[in-house]
Amino acid sequence: MAPFRIPFLVIPHPLGNSTLLTNIQNWVINKTLSYSKPYHGEGSDHVFLLYHVSPICCRPNSGLAVLRSASRPQTQPDGLPLPPGPRGYPVIDNLLDFPTFKPWLVYAQWSKIYGDMIYFKVLGQPFLVLDSLEKTYDLFERRSSNYSDRTRLPMLNELMEWTWNFALMPYGTVWRRHRRVFHDHFHPNVVHKYHDIQAGTARAFLRQLLKTPDDFMEHIRHTFVSTILKITYGMTISDDDDSYVRTAEIALASLAEAGHPGSFLVDLFPVMKYIPSWVPGAGWKRKANYWRQIGKMFVSMPWDFVKERMKEGTAEPCVATALLEKIPDENSPNRQDDELLARNVCALSFAGGADTTVSTVQSYFMAMALHPEVQKKAQEELDRVLGGRLPEFNDRPNLPYINAMVKESMRWQVVTPLAVAHMVSEADEYNGYYIPKEAYKDPLAYNPERFLKDGKIDRTVRDPTVASFGFGRRICPGRFLAEDSMFILISHILSVYDIRPGLDKDGKEIPIKPEMTNGLLSYPEPFTCRITPRSIEAEKLIRNSGLMD
Repeated sequence: MAPFRIPFLVIPHPLGNSTLLTNIQNWVINKTLSYSKPYHGEGSDHVFLLYHVSPICCRPNSGLAVLRSASRPQTQPDGLPLPPGPRGYPVIDNLLDFPTFKPWLVYAQWSKIYGDMIYFKVLGQPFLVLDSLEKTYDLFERRSSNYSDRTRLPMLNELMEWTWNFALMPYGTVWRRHRRVFHDHFHPNVVHKYHDIQAGTARAFLRQLLKTPDDFMEHIRHTFVSTILKITYGMTISDDDDSYVRTAEIALASLAEAGHPGSFLVDLFPVMKYIPSWVPGAGWKRKANYWRQIGKMFVSMPWDFVKERMKEGTAEPCVATALLEKIPDENSPNRQDDELLARNVCALSFAGGADTTVSTVQSYFMAMALHPEVQKKAQEELDRVLGGRLPEFNDRPNLPYINAMVKESMRWQVVTPLAVAHMVSEADEYNGYYIPKEAYKDPLAYNPERFLKDGKIDRTVRDPTVASFGFGRRICPGRFLAEDSMFILISHILSVYDIRPGLDKDGKEIPIKPEMTNGLLSYPEPFTCRITPRSIEAEKLIRNSGLMD
């Protein structure tokens, strides 16, 4: 069976098709390939390690031995074979196969041919794709010291200057300092301090839906941006203030597009970063310049706001003020480094709070429109427990079906289908291939009951949040805040609203296709749905919810 191929034209062509531009591109390529050693990022030989965990989470492994033999894996000096993968070509290796549009679909096809460990190279740069939750856990958790590094992507790190994002920093002392400070403000024993803020923005979200239900996608983003701005910077933004929301949207969209290795040719041909932005066809370079300015605004605007309010004595307690109060005075030699660290930590909390949860809740609306039977069961539980009021965090132990919906929403449409590429620090051996022990039944169905047993959360079922929040030392440190936000918003929505598919001009339901966008961060493709109060009493509850703030 021949490997699944993607045409080369799918890869973004940076310089157009004219003879002059072709000559320029050929010069760039020849210049790159003339190096005695292929580019591997900073440092020596490293492997990009991607994990692609599909909703199925594991696949039958029949035919693997034949495919492994057919792929003729290379043998290393120590005699250990490389995992199987598609055949490459001289010099360019698998450049023509390298997927850039929804790559997880290509890797899913490859896994049917080569198994759940897929090895390939692009211009000498090795990649290993894992399509098994067990293998991913085994490497990233049990061997995390060797699988926690990050590679540098010229587009993202150098041209866009996203070096402030410690999730993208190389594994080491600087990264550990950033993560330690972040953990101090978002570990499970402190996130309860933010419950009032989360509940308040959830109630505001209900009121926004009542005014303009068709704008629910924008309301979701506004809700999470306003929540994290309040927690991190003590800022309150009005319903019609979209400046920070728009900045966050563009910044995170740029991360989604540039965050996957190979999305731009400059990641494969690093010398291209020296091409001037004025060269015809170098639109990718001009795009990088624009994204760099947006990224700087994203980081500096709220930070400068807090510093100014602190000078005036009007700043509200928040993560930023807590960090600024600990920074040494102006005469300290460590002040600049400490303030930079504090600013970076706040910026990452802003980024994290405004991306993954947004996509998950948008997918949740899609799931509710597609599965009215699930919606009905959730509403029955809410009605039984709440008795006509809005939910609170202390209701959580009594709402197992809602908790199961949070887990199922994270599993059903994974926000980061490939996550951020890990990089192997040292050569390693991973013995053998094995069949995963368990898989989700009916993986494409939205079914919260897969996480329930006897009316309670079944702790023996694999927790899908590991695929959403990552593994090992790189696991998302903001996951506890994210899960709390998911619970309070989902429970608020279904306590007072019904969600159904949208209608066309003839009054017929518009079909919804559960498809996701391309990129490191994946969002639902646009869809329509009807969002209406469940009853007159529910509408009154929504309108009066502002009195609770």
